[in-house]
Amino acid sequence: MEDFFFRRKLQHLLTEAGVTVNGPEAWDITVHDNRFYRRVLTEAHLGTGESYMDGWWDCELLDEFFYRVLRAGIEKKVSGIPRLLNGVAGKLLNLQNPARAYTVGVTHYNIGNDLYAAMLDRRMMYSCAYWKNVSTLDEAQERKLRLVFDKLMLKPGMQVLDIGCGWGGAARFAAEHYGVQVTGLTISSEQARLAREHCQQWPVEIKLMDYRAIQGNFDRIYSIGMFEHVGHKNYRNYFKIVRKHLVPDGLFLLHTIGSNRSGSNTDPWTSKYIFPNSMLPSANQITAAAEGELMLEDWHSFGHDYYHTLKAWNSNIEKNQATLSATYSERFQRMWRYYLLSAAGSFRARNVQLWQILYSKKGIEGRFEIAR
Repeated sequence: MEDFFFRRKLQHLLTEAGVTVNGPEAWDITVHDNRFYRRVLTEAHLGTGESYMDGWWDCELLDEFFYRVLRAGIEKKVSGIPRLLNGVAGKLLNLQNPARAYTVGVTHYNIGNDLYAAMLDRRMMYSCAYWKNVSTLDEAQERKLRLVFDKLMLKPGMQVLDIGCGWGGAARFAAEHYGVQVTGLTISSEQARLAREHCQQWPVEIKLMDYRAIQGNFDRIYSIGMFEHVGHKNYRNYFKIVRKHLVPDGLFLLHTIGSNRSGSNTDPWTSKYIFPNSMLPSANQITAAAEGELMLEDWHSFGHDYYHTLKAWNSNIEKNQATLSATYSERFQRMWRYYLLSAAGSFRARNVQLWQILYSKKGIEGRFEIAR
């Protein structure tokens, strides 16, 4: 009787989103284990993700399923104890303190360079591409890099800091095409190793270092897809550090995923399996933290481009599945597919955002135009 209640309730919620259990559409879900219904309703996203990893349900087009569920606001009608506990921890603890800084590097970015090489573009950019007037992932990532560096108004000879440099793709591109010298920081030993190989012929120095240990001054600073690991208790200090190391007429560009509401943590499934100790900043949190430290010059939103980026990454994984299967288990591959396509659906539903924010230290003098 109790299981019937959970099944009926979840089926009713999904109907509001245009999703049918065992239905004919590609976004409908097929349930293989009836324990799925209770698990989702009592554990929310954690239960949904883990039950998918366990093979309790399937969906031909996961991104379409999540797009419909999130666009209809169904997730707001499902609560769970893991979400509550995660929220309390985020409020009480500094989950991103220096002692925890390298955790996400070890558990996520060190998974395997072969996985990321198979998934990403040729420069291994692990952040939202910019799909304006382009059609391939390589083109879109180069378009994004030119967007970033044109906004920063790079000039030859400048000293540039890349906070969260990944595998060095952006740093090398800046040195190669704009004639600047770049210092790149990462908290992943595997990223640092490969980034040094990628950048060895260019004026780029890669450091395995937390951003709080920065030394020296820079003409330009940028951070692409790293701010999601900073945490709300550290936002103010982050902007203070950027200001401290930026020359008087310097510029700083922040490229980050954003949340529509202020919070203190990420969801339990993402924290457990993908990005531990992460969280998405809201616009309010960012502006409050930067106020009095840096001057806001431009705010560019293009979250739908992340939908296309994630779909391209998943397509690359599928193309390389035969090779990856020798190293990564079926459960891992289901986890990774769920990660990429649930995120794609979330961006398409505008449940989350993508922002590029340009700051100056003292204000840009005179009339200027921002690249788009």
